[in-house]
Amino acid sequence: QVHLVESGGGLVQAGGSLRLSCAASGGTFGNYYVAWIRMAPGKGTELVAVITRGGGTTIYSDAVKGRFTISRDNGQNAAYLQMNRLKPEDTARYRCAAKRDPPFRNHNEYDYWGQGTQVTVSS
Repeated sequence: QVHLVESGGGLVQAGGSLRLSCAASGGTFGNYYVAWIRMAPGKGTELVAVITRGGGTTIYSDAVKGRFTISRDNGQNAAYLQMNRLKPEDTARYRCAAKRDPPFRNHNEYDYWGQGTQVTVSS
């Protein structure tokens, strides 16, 4: 079982950047697919990025493709979400989630979740 803790959220102006971190403990981090999932009032839940166990494959939602980059460092038991050219519509609580096996494209499929970190983008 893996425990996840996010950090790095905050308030930023539109066009700015933030880097979110997800620190993992309690398991072999490299055994898990990792996703960043965001939740905003009135907008539901959206899986914005996924990275495979070894980091060789990344998948993004259309809303963030070209602006966000997911990465991981299994030696440091950490995953990251670099967010550039932020927009007000990116405002949400961002949570890191993990699962051991496929499938991994749906946020409902994840077993382990962090508490999240709030990202607010002002216009």
